[in-house]
Amino acid sequence: MDEQTLNMRRRRMLGMTLALTGAGMPLPGWSQGGEFPKPGTPIRYVVPFPPGGLTDVMARAVGQQLGERWKTTVVVDNRAGGGGQIGADTVAKAPADGHTLLAITLTHAVNYSLFPGASYNFVQDLRPVALLAASPMLVVVAASSQIKSFKDLMEASKGRQLNGGSSGNGTPPHLTLALFNQLNKSAIQHVPYKGGTPCIQDLMGNQLDVVFSNFPESVAHVKSGKLRALALCSAARNALVPDVPTTAELGLAELQVENWTGIMAPARTADAVVDKLSAEVVRIMRTADIEERARTQGFRVDARDAQAFAPYLKAEVERWGRLVKTANITSL
Repeated sequence: MDEQTLNMRRRRMLGMTLALTGAGMPLPGWSQGGEFPKPGTPIRYVVPFPPGGLTDVMARAVGQQLGERWKTTVVVDNRAGGGGQIGADTVAKAPADGHTLLAITLTHAVNYSLFPGASYNFVQDLRPVALLAASPMLVVVAASSQIKSFKDLMEASKGRQLNGGSSGNGTPPHLTLALFNQLNKSAIQHVPYKGGTPCIQDLMGNQLDVVFSNFPESVAHVKSGKLRALALCSAARNALVPDVPTTAELGLAELQVENWTGIMAPARTADAVVDKLSAEVVRIMRTADIEERARTQGFRVDARDAQAFAPYLKAEVERWGRLVKTANITSL
């Protein structure tokens, strides 16, 4: 083989390598540094919300099991702020070696459309690892409300001005309210709060007419009799509130909204590392202990590996992006 031919082959090989790696993208199967997890290197599990929330609780349960199984340290790092964006930005810019993970929720899929000028790109800078669990939105009113049923709500929201609270602009409760308005051709006035707790408190105090609530934030008040549950925004009933009908049963099947939680990693994390993480997390989620923890917290386990989570996540980003546009939802 002459020198010219050899050089041409070398250039082609280099071009193929650059095409595969992009700006440092690992070749398929490449495991950065060889062994994963690296001995003595902790796994940092970033939760972009305050401690004690449902995403945090689920992350700590998975992190504990992961640490025990792999005989390593998993540190849950709460990086709250910016509607989940501060923590997400931290992970998007972290070393792509599998030792930094991000807990995400439906909020992050929405943020992609809600914050087009964000300091990171949710789709390009992060990659799916696993879906963990999900819980349906719960439509609730005060126990003393004259709105006795979901049908009453559908009719009342057309005939008079109602207000509906949420934990903030662009949050799952806000999105569910906006979707209800579209489907029912109603105009419930959105009232954003800084968190779910003050919103639910004002609902119980009759300062709001309705909340399309995160299930865990309101179910205890339903069971205590302080709130009345009108419907679950899902296809199936929930064992914690078995008497509450679903929107599918009540004639508004398109109003199906679940707030889910999953795991992502920096985009350039090697396939081999993601595959190993994904498989282990799915195994953890399918254990009886984790399934019971999830159930008592209002979640249902919906364990999906990276390959199954990717199209689910893509569909969620697209679905809520359409609603953000058509309902003119903003972050303010």
